Amino acid sequence: MGMTTKGVALATAIVFLFLAFWPLGTVLAADETIAVLNLRKVFAASEVGKKAQVEMDKKVKELQEKFKQEEDALVALQDEIEKKSSVWNEEKKQEKAIEFQKMRRDLRVKQEDANLELKKLEDQQLSPIRKELEQVIEKLAKDKGLDIILPSEVVMYSSDAVDITDEVTKALNAAGK
Repeated sequence: MGMTTKGVALATAIVFLFLAFWPLGTVLAADETIAVLNLRKVFAASEVGKKAQVEMDKKVKELQEKFKQEEDALVALQDEIEKKSSVWNEEKKQEKAIEFQKMRRDLRVKQEDANLELKKLEDQQLSPIRKELEQVIEKLAKDKGLDIILPSEVVMYSSDAVDITDEVTKALNAAGK
């Protein structure tokens, strides 16, 4: 479904207006003190983040080992079907094909369940860290007189002077002790 000429013109006008007035918003916010923060780096570098990652990695490895046997059995059945199907009668071929489909479906369901389990574990691990991190960020913002802290992922450019990632990581580590 393509855009009509009117739709393209409207979209162009909206973009033009946004770009025309965007610098005005920047000028109005000139008195604001802004910093950027790389949350992924904070989680990866902080002690609580590292601990949570170890727990997650342990669970992932456990689940991978759990599925390894079933995946190997599925591959073995597929190999058997490919090698022997030429000598099997139609009934045997159909029986093996149904067995293969059932095994693959069961494995998929178990993998989906495992993904849900991992998501739940991630939420359990990260929820208390997020709460503590919010308090650390709020305190640091007040102490430094910051008005706005943006996630670095949405900022096209910022100087290192406005990056508070390392400070937040140190403060989070200190709060966790």
